[in-house]
Amino acid sequence: MSNWGLIVGGALLAGVVAVGWQVLQPAPAQPGHSMVPPDTSDIAMGDPIEDVRVPAELSSNAVVGKRAFEAKCAACHGANAAGQNGIAPPLVHKIYEPSHHSDEAFQIAAQRGVRAHHWKFGNMPPVPGLTRADVQYIATYVRELQRENGIN
Repeated sequence: MSNWGLIVGGALLAGVVAVGWQVLQPAPAQPGHSMVPPDTSDIAMGDPIEDVRVPAELSSNAVVGKRAFEAKCAACHGANAAGQNGIAPPLVHKIYEPSHHSDEAFQIAAQRGVRAHHWKFGNMPPVPGLTRADVQYIATYVRELQRENGIN
């Protein structure tokens, strides 16, 4: 083999090793985010996952959102978005803070559904009968619950 072949082969091998090394490294965590869902093994099936404090007073838009949430979302996500073990996650959880899941993420989830990616409850189907305005009111309600519970 010529010197040129050894140089090209060595460079190719070094590239493969470098790529392999990068692939094996853990993904860096985003600062300030804990994307690990809590251990729910000690919570009975169907019980709330989070202990949610409700604001003493909701804005008028959040009141509308609460009604829509109770009609379309609470059957799975639980009263006051506290989640239900084995059924659906709490929306009052750091995973759903605005910097990680924007209000538009709520719109997409309601319209198209969501593939399970943070929790092991399975995929969320689309929610029929909700307008963009309905979902924005729901997001306002959830954001006010989140702020009351220290999630900004």
